[in-house]
Order: sequence, then C-alpha cells, then structure tokens
Amino acid sequence: MKQLSLPGGYGLPLLVAGAIFMENLDATVIVTALPKMAEAFGVHAIDLNIGVSAYILTLTVFIPASGWIANRFGTRTIFSLAIILFTLSSVLCAMSTSLPTFTAARMLQGFSGALMVPVGKLVVLRNTAKGDLIKAIATITWPGLVAPILGPPLGGFITTYASWHWIFILNVPLGIIALLLSIKLIPNEKGEKGVPFDVAGFILTGVACLGLMFGLDLFNKSGASYWLPSFCVIGSLAVGIFAVKHSLNSAHPLLPMVAMKIKSYGVTIIGGSLFRIAISSLPFLLPLLFQLGYGMTAFNAGLLVLSVFAGNLAMKPFTSAILFRFPFRSILVVNGFLNALTIFACAFLTPSVPTSLTFVLLFVSGMTRSMQFTAINTLAFSQVPSAQMGGANTLFNTAQQLSSGLGIAIGALALRIAEHVEPAANSGTSLGSFHLAFIIVGCFALLGMFDSLTLRATDGDEIRQKKKVAS
Repeated sequence: MKQLSLPGGYGLPLLVAGAIFMENLDATVIVTALPKMAEAFGVHAIDLNIGVSAYILTLTVFIPASGWIANRFGTRTIFSLAIILFTLSSVLCAMSTSLPTFTAARMLQGFSGALMVPVGKLVVLRNTAKGDLIKAIATITWPGLVAPILGPPLGGFITTYASWHWIFILNVPLGIIALLLSIKLIPNEKGEKGVPFDVAGFILTGVACLGLMFGLDLFNKSGASYWLPSFCVIGSLAVGIFAVKHSLNSAHPLLPMVAMKIKSYGVTIIGGSLFRIAISSLPFLLPLLFQLGYGMTAFNAGLLVLSVFAGNLAMKPFTSAILFRFPFRSILVVNGFLNALTIFACAFLTPSVPTSLTFVLLFVSGMTRSMQFTAINTLAFSQVPSAQMGGANTLFNTAQQLSSGLGIAIGALALRIAEHVEPAANSGTSLGSFHLAFIIVGCFALLGMFDSLTLRATDGDEIRQKKKVAS
C-alpha cells in the first residue's frame, strides 16, 4: 500500500522531510541567539548551552522507544501527536522567562522530535517500493544536511532583526500545516500486538548514551580533572556492551540487532557513524576557525560556512542519477575518500588563503558530504526484509542521532587535545590547534571510508536494478 499521493508521488517523503528539517534546525538554530537569550533570562551565555545539550540528549535517549510506541499506538497517531507536542513545546520555549523553564520546554521538544522523525522515516520505508527508495531517501535526507548548517546564521538573522522568540514561534504555522498533511497522508499502521516494552533495554541504552556524551562534554570543561570524564566514558562503554548482549538475548529487544547480520546495513551503522561524527564536527570547528583564527565577525564567519550548504544543494540534483549509475561500494569508497581529503585540506587554511579558494574547498566538501550521506541512508535498508524494517529503522536513527551529537563533542575534544600540542594565541586558541583538530576529525572520515571496502560490489543492486527494469 503506497500513500504517495501528492503531485509527483512524493507527498509523504516531502512531509517527513519537513518534519526532519524542523527537528534538525531546532538543534542548532539557537546557537547564535544564546547571548540575547542569556540577557533575557539573567544568566551567563555559557549556562544556556544546556538548552542545546538537553534537546540533543533527550532526542538520543527516547529515539530507541519510538519504534515500540509507533507499533503499539499506530504511526499516524504517534506522528500527529509528536507534531502537536513539538509545536506546543516551541510555544513554551518562546514564553520561557527563566533558564529552568526553557530547559524543560527544550526537553519536551526533544522528546517530541524523538517520536516525530523516526516514525516519519519508518512510514516512508514501509510505504515506498524498492524501485522508488533512492528518490524517497534522497528527499528525506537533505534536511539533515542543510538544517545544521543553516541553523546558526538563520538564528543570528532572526535575533538581530526581530527577536529570539520568533525562532520558536515560526514553528507554529509549520506545525499546523504538517499536522493537517499528516492526517491526510500518514497510514495508521500498527505492529505486532502484545509485544512488551523492553524496560531493561531502554535503561541500558539511555545510560550508555547519556554517560558517553556527558563524559566527553566533561573532557571539554576547562580545569576539569580527568578521572570523572574517564570514568563516565569507560562506564558508558561497559553499559553499552551489556545493552548489546541484552538485545541479542531478549525476545523483544528495544533495539533489535538482527539486521546487523546484513553487511550492507552493518556498514551504514559502523562506518556511517564514523562519517557522521566527522561531518558533524565541521559546523562546530569552522566558525571558530574563522572567528578565533582569522578574526572574522560571527556574521561573516557564518556566511563563509554557508558555502558548505551551497555544496549540499548543488549536489542534490545529481545524487539519484549517481546512485542509479554506479555501485554503492564504489560511491562510498571514492566519495568517502574525497570527503576525507576535503577535511584534511582544512588543516591548510590560513588568513592568507584567498577567500574564493576557501569557498571552493568548503563547496566541494558540502558536495561530497551530501553524496555520502544520501548513499549511506539509501543503502541502509536496501536488503532489510519488511519484517525487520521497524527495528532496523530504530537502531539506525539511534546511531545517527548519537553520532551527530558525538561529532560536536569529539570536535571540541580534538581542539582541546590540539591546544596541548600547539602554543596558545592571543585568542586562546592558535591556528595550529585548529589545523591539528581537522586532521584528527579527518581520520574519523577516513576510517568510515575503509569500512565501506568490506561491501560486496553487488550490495544495493536490488533498488538499482528495479529502476532499470522499470525504465
């Protein structure tokens, strides 16, 4: 049963793409608004980082439960409820007058996003034929690439020329439109009845994710001792091992691991996570490089980083054609290597490098970033049976959100490590520290590319061949 009923047959993917855009945009759009929000709340701007971390952490913790909740109550019911809660929490964010109330509203926003995005993706996967999967995945992939780059300059523009409250108020009309479309387009599918909620799996997964992100964040606190963050990271990894063992031995695990036996899916989880860590570090490192290393203003730095966004958009019209033309392994290896090279090339950026050349480098980086992201997202479910689609989608979304959150933490940690090697500058961070940090981050992208070498040349041909037959 296909519900793709709007012009071009892609009403459902476009609806889900809009929901993903809202969720990803709200993760980063407040970054440039933090100083003004801090004035309104009467706190230090650094204290408002909890508004960013609370949102991301809540997303990460509750995404694993989204699959069970959707199967239990129906996809349309949960997707529509998530949109309502997301819109309501946006209003509460705009109405907040203190840091505690704002943090609580952001946590509610994160919870609703944890239901909205995975459930929306699951509906698309279940209701799209294999032959149409490449175009459908390409449609719902671009918001995850565009929103993190577009968020900071958009938030700065709204804060400068209006008020930070409008960052959240703008979600209201979008939420109303999305709710009306979801009622029309989303089928209310339910899964197997009588499946118990995996409480132990939820606790183990939540503790592992929270501990890992909290520990890495502690490493980045100036003056903090190393024993506590080390304990958190090591402890969270140990809990993560227990979570995997529990999933393998449980009759109804919250995060089913059975799809990991499929090589094409496993590569998108392991190698894909390494790639997402690398590309998620760039929106954090590049603005700091241009402001602290180059002496640019925040606005000019944001404009230069938008060249990555331009590369994403420029690549989008060609991604489907490339995926139909070349094997997935060739794309992931060649394009993954090029993406790693663009990150390593950032280690050679200095104020003496012409701005036009910097723009070209970041533009090409955005193109390879877009191609790799779409290829990974499409390949992930190419060989997953329909019966395993729900669990595979939940695990994939959890890994995607966790690796994206880890990207910022690891980018900051790479910069902190580099500062111990390079002498400090007047800004507190030398240009050499940024260069070393880019090299560290580039190694993550390179490792992700090496994982793609383990794919077979025929992996993913199922969806490519069906398109050829149809044509």
